[in-house]
Amino acid sequence: MQNGNPSFQELIHSEQPVLVDFFATWCGPCKMMSPILQDVKKELQDQVKIIKVDVDVNPQVASAYQIQGVPTLILFKKGQAIWRKSGVVPAAQIKQVIQTYS
Repeated sequence: MQNGNPSFQELIHSEQPVLVDFFATWCGPCKMMSPILQDVKKELQDQVKIIKVDVDVNPQVASAYQIQGVPTLILFKKGQAIWRKSGVVPAAQIKQVIQTYS
């Protein structure tokens, strides 16, 4: 998240809900989340921004949000964590949560 890219804090301070997928490349359930999140993004398009954070590459961000296990999804709006869930979450549940806060 360096090299001129916006910082994590800049990314989550958005009027638009921002769904953060905290994952690890070695995590089986994390791999299951990828197509689910693609489905959510395809259906909701501009209603949500989805960003993936590799906990092994960004341990300071994972630590700041007390990520104990992966995958963990956190929905932010204007920098505030408004929803959080660990484990594989069905697309329908994610869409419902995002639409509630959009």
